[in-house]
Amino acid sequence: MYVANAQCTGYKQKTREETVMDIRLEKATVENAEEIHQIQIKSFKASLEKYEDYETNPGNETIDRVIDRINQRITDYYIIKYMDRSVGAIRIINLEDSKKCRVSPIFILPEYQNRGIAQKVFEIIEESYNPENGWVLETRLQEKGNCYLYEKIGYKKTGKIVRVNDKMDIVFYQKANE
Repeated sequence: MYVANAQCTGYKQKTREETVMDIRLEKATVENAEEIHQIQIKSFKASLEKYEDYETNPGNETIDRVIDRINQRITDYYIIKYMDRSVGAIRIINLEDSKKCRVSPIFILPEYQNRGIAQKVFEIIEESYNPENGWVLETRLQEKGNCYLYEKIGYKKTGKIVRVNDKMDIVFYQKANE
């Protein structure tokens, strides 16, 4: 597994060839935008319908938004490959001022969820990036599976919760480097 051009400030990148559980991360380019967008729409469809968070849900974003993210100087975007199939994506953002990395978003196609893929992806990125002040991410408080995963892999709630609408809240997490 090769993670190229990792950007998070205050880290020493550990680059190595590796396949974990037959999972690879491939650095995304603008040429991958359509593929990422289609996977994103499918991955967030159920939550968009359930929570009706049209302003914040990645399932409601345009392809132009995906392209903008891929092109950001502070972003590394990866396609998640499982057994050579594109099954999701993850975006790592370099928060230069705080010397942290932020994960936003990570998504896996519904038919590949609950197989341990996301947990392995986090292992790969956390071995590849080592931000001086750790990691941050957020998720829907009502998505107990997401909260369980993040807490299982060492993320702690910060105490900050933001109400999006009467159906959902966003809960914030952080993880210090080990």
